[in-house]
Amino acid sequence: MASIPWKGIILAGGSGTRLHPLTLGLSKQLMPVYDKPMLYYPLSVLMLAGIRDVCIISTPRDLPLFQAVLGDGKQWGCRFTFTEQARPEGIAQAFLLTRDFIGDSNTCLILGDNIFFGQGLTEALQRAMGHESGATVFGYHVSDPERYGVMELDGEKRVVSIEEKPVKPKSGYAVTGLYFYDNQVADIAASIRPSARGELEITDVNQAYLQEGRLRAELFGRGIAWLDTGTHDALLAAGSFVQTVEARQALKISCPEEIAWRKGYISDAQLSDLIRPLAKTGYGRYLAALLEKP
Repeated sequence: MASIPWKGIILAGGSGTRLHPLTLGLSKQLMPVYDKPMLYYPLSVLMLAGIRDVCIISTPRDLPLFQAVLGDGKQWGCRFTFTEQARPEGIAQAFLLTRDFIGDSNTCLILGDNIFFGQGLTEALQRAMGHESGATVFGYHVSDPERYGVMELDGEKRVVSIEEKPVKPKSGYAVTGLYFYDNQVADIAASIRPSARGELEITDVNQAYLQEGRLRAELFGRGIAWLDTGTHDALLAAGSFVQTVEARQALKISCPEEIAWRKGYISDAQLSDLIRPLAKTGYGRYLAALLEKP
C-alpha cells in the first residue's frame, strides 16, 4: 500500500432533473436503491478501498439531509466532512471545493449515483491506490459509448486518448465515475478552463494527466457490474439488480455496517449498537446474523 494517505470525495450535488418529479424535494443520491440510500453504494466503494476520511459534496438544500443520514461517520469507523456546492459547475469543480480537505493527500473521487459490484473490485481499487503519483481511471465496456467519455487504448491496454461523448467512439470502453488522483489534481483542476457548456470537465483533468504520460487505465471485466442510476429506468433496474443478487446469495451489496465490521473499523459491540434501531427490518436481521455466525 502506498505511503501517501488517501482521502475520498463523493460528488452528490446537482438537481436531479432527469429524475423529476421524484427529486423535486429529495436529493437523487438519497433515493432508495432497493434496501438502502443510493449514497451507501459509492461510500461502500471507498470503504472497501480502505478510505475512511470522506468528504460529501452536495447542494445547500440537501446537505443537512446527508448529515442527518450519515452523521459524522464514527459509527462506521470513518470521518465524514460535508461541503456545499452552491452551483453545479462540472465534476472537476469538486477538487476546487475540497482543496483544504485534500491537503497533502491523494484522493479518490466517486460520483454519488454510481454503483459498482463484483468479483475483483477490491483488488482493482487496491491496485489504483498502490500508485503514489499519476491518475487511474476505470474503463467499462458498454453498448452505447457515445453517451460517455470514451478511452482509446493501444495493444497493451494503455490510454491513447479520451474523448467526451464522441459521435464516432474509438472504442467501446466508457470512463466510469470512479477516479484516483495524486495530490496535484487540485492544481490541475484550477488550471483548466470551463467547456462550451460552462463546466469544468473531468475529461480535461484526465487529458492533462494523459499529456504528461501519467494516466493509467483499469478495465473492469465481465465479473464486475457498473450501474448508473440517473434515470427512472436505470434507478428501477439498479434496484432490481440489487434485490436479485441479495436474494440469491443471501449477502448484502454495499452495506457500510458490514464492511466496517469485517475490516475491523468497528467491534462486535459497536455493530450490536448499530443493529438495535434496525432490529425490526430485514436489513437489521441480516446484520444480526453476522454476529451469530462462527
